[in-house]
Amino acid sequence: MNFKEISDLIRLVDKSNLAEVEVKVEGVQIKIRQNKYYASLSSQNLPMQTVVSAPMAAPPVSVPQVKEESISTPQVVAAPAVPTTNLLEIKSPMVGTFYRSSGPDKPSFVQVGDSIQAGSPVCIIEAMKLFNEIESEVSGKIVKVMVEDATPVEYDQVLFLVEA
Repeated sequence: MNFKEISDLIRLVDKSNLAEVEVKVEGVQIKIRQNKYYASLSSQNLPMQTVVSAPMAAPPVSVPQVKEESISTPQVVAAPAVPTTNLLEIKSPMVGTFYRSSGPDKPSFVQVGDSIQAGSPVCIIEAMKLFNEIESEVSGKIVKVMVEDATPVEYDQVLFLVEA
């Protein structure tokens, strides 16, 4: 199974209402599981978790091809430009899942336009089933939230822009 066939399979599962799909074809096993955390609270597309395991030399596999026209890619909409003067960044101190609030029924820690002080909590990052409250290292006014709620973040990724 080649990369394009796996990508097509992921897109098909993403468009379906399936929570999990497992495919085993001639020594190749692929399990695709959609992340349903916060799904009832948000209408946004959530990331998928994909686990792929295959032997070193898998034989060629015949998989039905999906027409490129039938797969729509998400459209990226440009956000309004934020002036870059006097802007400080709050970055992720770890890899994990970003949450703007402490729970699905709780308000966000900060909103655009809120004034924050150094040491005040701005978000939570879940890493290895541990919820880590992230505190601001800067004081100022939140200008922009750079990450969508319930999405994965990388180490040193910008989470918020703050006007000093």
